[in-house]
Amino acid sequence: MILTYIAIIVCLFFAMNIGASGTAASMGAAYGAGAIKNKRLAMLLVSIAAFLGAILGGGEVVKTIGKGIIPSSILSVEIVVIILTGATLTLFLANIMGVPLSTSEVTVGSIVGAGIAYQAVYANNLVFIVSCWLIVPILSFFITFTLGWIIERAEERWSELKGQGKWAKWLSVLLIIGGCLEAFSAGMNNVANAIGPLVGANMLSENKGLWIGALFVSIGAMLLGGRVLETNGKKITKLSLLQGSAVSFTGGFLVIIASLFGLPIPLTQITTCGILGIGASQSGFSVLQKNVIKQILMVWITSPLSSLVVSYFLVNLFAKPDIYNLFIILCTFIAIIGLMKLFQTVRKEKRALYDDGGGI
Repeated sequence: MILTYIAIIVCLFFAMNIGASGTAASMGAAYGAGAIKNKRLAMLLVSIAAFLGAILGGGEVVKTIGKGIIPSSILSVEIVVIILTGATLTLFLANIMGVPLSTSEVTVGSIVGAGIAYQAVYANNLVFIVSCWLIVPILSFFITFTLGWIIERAEERWSELKGQGKWAKWLSVLLIIGGCLEAFSAGMNNVANAIGPLVGANMLSENKGLWIGALFVSIGAMLLGGRVLETNGKKITKLSLLQGSAVSFTGGFLVIIASLFGLPIPLTQITTCGILGIGASQSGFSVLQKNVIKQILMVWITSPLSSLVVSYFLVNLFAKPDIYNLFIILCTFIAIIGLMKLFQTVRKEKRALYDDGGGI
């Protein structure tokens, strides 16, 4: 019984972090373009739209998270706690850094880690999901790149489309609607990451889980989403109202389509790639060199692997203790840290040689 309560508490905390990380990024384009200047108002709209999305359309992704990646037969209360803990720790650290992180990647990584420990993973489903992680953000990039090219030339011909004069109000409304659509899609897709394991383990019914998850995702967006909103809206590229609308509507429709097919998809990647597509249409692919983009890409790559390792480690520590696997994980961790330190030392030495005139 205690483990059940722990699982629910971790689930709710995870749902709040989902609201802060994935859902809050939905209004980044509107906030960055100045359609909504009040951060709190942006978060309120996000929380309402995400709540409705989760209630009305979150069921299919819940089924995939709960039963479509690993057999539901291994989802005991203990394993659910481990999966949610591994995912929550990874996501919480990313939120502290203010980096928009894909909750879907973190959750799936944690589930796969538990599945690997029991040698029970639906490999075909996993390969298809991971393929969509790559394809859909790239598709978002090229759609918004094309729309950005069209919008730039339209704004050059009709300057009022830049949000000047009587058009400013209506273009702002359009962008806010796009942001709400994207937040709605976030609710459809992301709430499953928190409640899916509990539903798969028959600890919660799907309907009750959706209502509880939706509530806490909304609370998380309101209380914790400010830093991620700043990152997505202001630190990547400056957007006009029309450009921001292109990002929001593209991301929203892509995620809604994925959610209808039950695919846990990286919303934050789709949104950020959409913003990058607009930026690339303006200033070329040099926008990809910005430090914030490098940071986001690094977290995208490491987040599922990190949650996978944490989950696998916890299973071998608590659920089915295996001293040999724990020893291998510890040695691998030490080796990675050592290689990173060695790489930093080599770079410093090369830089010193260059500064002293001893190298090219």
